[in-house]
Amino acid sequence: MTVRPTGVIPPMTTPFGKDGEIDVNLVAPQMEWLIGAGVHGVAAGGSTGEGHTLDHEEYRDLMAATVEAAKERIPVIAGIIVDSTRDAIKRGKLVSDMKVAALQVTPVHYLFKPDDEAMVDHFRRMADETGMPIIIYNVVPWSYLSPALLTRIMTEVPLVVGVKQSAGDLKLFADLMMMAPDKLIYSAVDALMYPSYTLGAHGSIAAILTAAPHASVALWDAVKVGNHPRALDLHQKLLTLWNAIVADNLPACARHAQTLQGLPKTWSRAPMPEASSAQQAAIAQALAALGALGTKRVEAAE
Repeated sequence: MTVRPTGVIPPMTTPFGKDGEIDVNLVAPQMEWLIGAGVHGVAAGGSTGEGHTLDHEEYRDLMAATVEAAKERIPVIAGIIVDSTRDAIKRGKLVSDMKVAALQVTPVHYLFKPDDEAMVDHFRRMADETGMPIIIYNVVPWSYLSPALLTRIMTEVPLVVGVKQSAGDLKLFADLMMMAPDKLIYSAVDALMYPSYTLGAHGSIAAILTAAPHASVALWDAVKVGNHPRALDLHQKLLTLWNAIVADNLPACARHAQTLQGLPKTWSRAPMPEASSAQQAAIAQALAALGALGTKRVEAAE
């Protein structure tokens, strides 16, 4: 792995039009906004980007536009959310010729859970056939991988370089940090970024970063310089925003937060509903408390 992405890595929303088609021309404005906020990398095609709705051609087009927009200024991670080893490999190969730092891969998200041996084999075959670094996106409730199994996969498959630990359990995150100290462990515990960073997270890949990148970078910076009063204040304000956006239509709420901060309006793919009136009001109030509605960077005082 030539680049070890660390720090604040927002998962980009995919710019769908009202008709559900991707407008790749709107990838670049979002990229510039995120880079302007000081983020350290981006992910595309993940759950916040509704990657599960993309066909292979759309996926390749989105990733090509994302890599082009990044212009090698920050690393790009390619999300893969599919339901078979075959499709995961195929999708990985679609971006193997692009300047992608790693693949972010979920276990299968349908209702049937592979056993441990099948799960190890899934990631081993992906690594063997794509030759690309892999970050396991540990988020699927019925295919949730234990710290022990995650550590086993990373030990047995060297190209599995890290884990994006999600689903809100900070205890499992802490266990994983201790069991795999030399691997890249990212927090996707959106409500608890502050304690994740104090536990030593190498970075974060989570929807809250996409909704409020300026404050999210400021929180990372505050922890790094040991300004914990500042970090706690940002944590509480970001938690208020998280409580406003966490719902079954989370991607739609995240993109509404972006629109309020000046990005062109985009839509989620049907049947995901837009943010409700109540959600929109709560999001606006939380962003105002963060000082984000003026799109001005929030600094972490030393």
